[in-house]
Amino acid sequence: MLGHDVVRAAEFVNHEVVGLAHADLDVTDARAVRDAIVRAGPDAVVNCAAWTDVDGAESDPAGAELLNGRAAGVVAAAAAEAGASIVQPSTDYVFDGEKREPYVESDRPAPLSVYGATKLAGEHAVAGANERHYVVRTSWLFGASGANFVETMLRLGRELGEVVVVRDQIGCPTYTGHLADALVRLLEGDDFGLHHIAGGGECSWFDFAVEIFEQAGVECRTLSCTTDDFPRPARRPPHSVLGTEREYALYLPDWREGLRSYLAERAVAR
Repeated sequence: MLGHDVVRAAEFVNHEVVGLAHADLDVTDARAVRDAIVRAGPDAVVNCAAWTDVDGAESDPAGAELLNGRAAGVVAAAAAEAGASIVQPSTDYVFDGEKREPYVESDRPAPLSVYGATKLAGEHAVAGANERHYVVRTSWLFGASGANFVETMLRLGRELGEVVVVRDQIGCPTYTGHLADALVRLLEGDDFGLHHIAGGGECSWFDFAVEIFEQAGVECRTLSCTTDDFPRPARRPPHSVLGTEREYALYLPDWREGLRSYLAERAVAR
């Protein structure tokens, strides 16, 4: 989902792009990764490969750690060998959500889930393998090229006419089209290190669902519940809003504008 939009964003500003899908390159294969990156000779590598099944990671921590942790370091090391910088997306789920203000880059991570812990391991692996790294924490991604919360809500809303969504998890929905543009801008400079880049504003999953149905013109009764009412295998942070303390930070449009852009892109694609 994010990789598709990164390719588009980079090509739009006339970068020469080599986009490798999972079928083209297994990022857990260190030799294959090194060969592919050295052969391409890039100026920058954006690693959009990740284990994103938050609940599934609880039952397969080794698989999640291999992809989110060790493989991230493998890609970063290969990029360094080729003289390239590395962009590594990460997540708001590295935090425990106990802070009631937006998390900034200097806040101490304390992941609640295997997924969050493996993404944090990936951050450390990337930073240790390549000095020219950009680790970008973001949150609640939705975009045109993958399964996401917006699509799930639209499907359930049309099929059932009623949904129940948690109201006590607060974050920043982020449109991958907006995030991809920011990642391309970031890699064109040398502001290396840790960045927080997510959709502007904040909301709960319930608020997000209500806005989805309103913007899409779907009649659906939307009910709310608490996290305790809807238990999942992985614990989620209750408040994982991302802010930034960087002097020259990149800011994305408000999440509602991201949703509007996504629905417009979705309509054209169909």
